[in-house]
Amino acid sequence: MTDVRIGRRAFLRGIGTVAAGAAAASVTACGDDDAQPRGNASRSSKTLVVRDIGGAYGEANRKAVYEPFSKETGIRVDVVNIPRYAQMLAQIKEGRPQFDLIDIDMSALARFARADATLELDYDRLANARNAGIAESLLTSYGIGKNYWASVMAYRTDQPGGRAPRSWADFWDTRAFPGGRAMQSPDAGPPELEFALLADGVPLDRLYPLDVDRAFRVLDAVKDDVREFWVDGATPGDLLERGQVLLSSVWHGRPNALIKRGAPLAYQWNGARRQSSGFGIPKGARNVDAAYRLIDFALRPEVQSDFAQAYPMGPVVPAAYRYLPREAADLASSPEHLYTGFDLDVDWWVKNMEAVTKRWQEWARS
Repeated sequence: MTDVRIGRRAFLRGIGTVAAGAAAASVTACGDDDAQPRGNASRSSKTLVVRDIGGAYGEANRKAVYEPFSKETGIRVDVVNIPRYAQMLAQIKEGRPQFDLIDIDMSALARFARADATLELDYDRLANARNAGIAESLLTSYGIGKNYWASVMAYRTDQPGGRAPRSWADFWDTRAFPGGRAMQSPDAGPPELEFALLADGVPLDRLYPLDVDRAFRVLDAVKDDVREFWVDGATPGDLLERGQVLLSSVWHGRPNALIKRGAPLAYQWNGARRQSSGFGIPKGARNVDAAYRLIDFALRPEVQSDFAQAYPMGPVVPAAYRYLPREAADLASSPEHLYTGFDLDVDWWVKNMEAVTKRWQEWARS
């Protein structure tokens, strides 16, 4: 089994032992092919093209990472928002990727590596990764983690009697918590087999390799109460706000705007499934040096803190928590959540995703 848990003691030590330590360039978000940089003529050594997902996440990158990096280095950062893995892989295989650096989840970076589409990272060029307390599972040959997020349970707080669910076992307890449920579809990420196993009593540190047969038997017990298998991050909050479901898995942070507006919603963190976005450098990248410089810049504790304040994803560098105000630190890698959740095993899912997804689709149709 691959140990993909955060090194909790090292992370907590890192939080407590920190040594404090050209004009701003434009950042262009490109959503269509015609607007994206093409060919050597449109790319200079002073321009770095980064692929990210855009939206609020891209805006947080612009504010916390790209613009400060450009101001310090004089390197302009352009952005392309290519949504599909297959499209990115095709560009790399053709030897003409439109991006020098990929910002994407670590599972996708593992898939790129299996397709021989990314460069092996030279950690001698990443000074801020050394002795920084970053989890070993995020220091891979094909990519390095940059921010944590988590899938957690969200629920309505206006339940009769004021009871609140405390675990995934409560999600499966339809007598104590009667009402509709919602869960993630494989179109949005790995099926939530881990939550079923936790509900059935499997300890956090014994989840992997997943007992797929057992997980589907547990899923059978709640299937009739699942009103929707959601495919995007906004849907769970909408379903909860409208009262169409009582409980739902959700990407932490996505319903925050609804909560701030007064919607009767809350999270519980027990059994949170942590994942990480990360950086990888595609083969054929035209500005590899600038890519390394941006990765190293983004791993500075203060930059990690700035990003976490702009977007609700947890730092991978524990020292960043020294810069975060307390009210902004309810994140996937927060010290209080390290012992209540687990890290998704990227290697297991990359190897088993196709088979599990096929079985899940057959289960959902049955």
